[in-house]
Amino acid sequence: MYEGPIQDLIDQLAKLPGLGPKGAQRIAFHLLAGEKTEIDRLTAALGKVRDDVTFCDECGNIAAERLCRICSDSRRDATKICVVEEPKDIYAIERTREFDGRYHVLGGALDPLSGVGPDQLRIRELLKRLAEQSDGSVVGEIIVATDPNTEGEATATYLLRMLRDFPGLSVTRLASGLPMGGDLEFADELTLGRALSGRRILA
Repeated sequence: MYEGPIQDLIDQLAKLPGLGPKGAQRIAFHLLAGEKTEIDRLTAALGKVRDDVTFCDECGNIAAERLCRICSDSRRDATKICVVEEPKDIYAIERTREFDGRYHVLGGALDPLSGVGPDQLRIRELLKRLAEQSDGSVVGEIIVATDPNTEGEATATYLLRMLRDFPGLSVTRLASGLPMGGDLEFADELTLGRALSGRRILA
């Protein structure tokens, strides 16, 4: 245990995801040994995040204006909406350059043990978007891109139940299976089972 402000900083840093006490201590001492201007820049950046970052009125993504850059881009296909858990998931999908539609951020996944139910997620906003798109377009496909874990699967199942009665709407789920460059012998049973059930015709 250290004294005073340095211990306070370590305690606060240790609360961040992916950082334990050792990592927090390393960062705290790095800042302590660095230039004061480095701390000033970090403080200013944190202040801007607290005060200036907003969320898109349409999809819930991080935005600088009322609409994020994706929702305000008329070249994006408004008939396809990819549903993700967090804004960071959007950037993972965007890196593939395979999706030209729009997004909807739920703000998490169903997790009853942690007190996260449907009312804590942006599911109501998704249903509202399907009923009345701001640009008048009709959504034809919802792609459910929640994480392939227990919470993500529960969320996907719940969404399917909520969306199955929308006329003309197709609900799809991201395929999951073997990674490129992987070996079959190292794949776990669940991943291999998913790969088999999601197989596609080659010829």
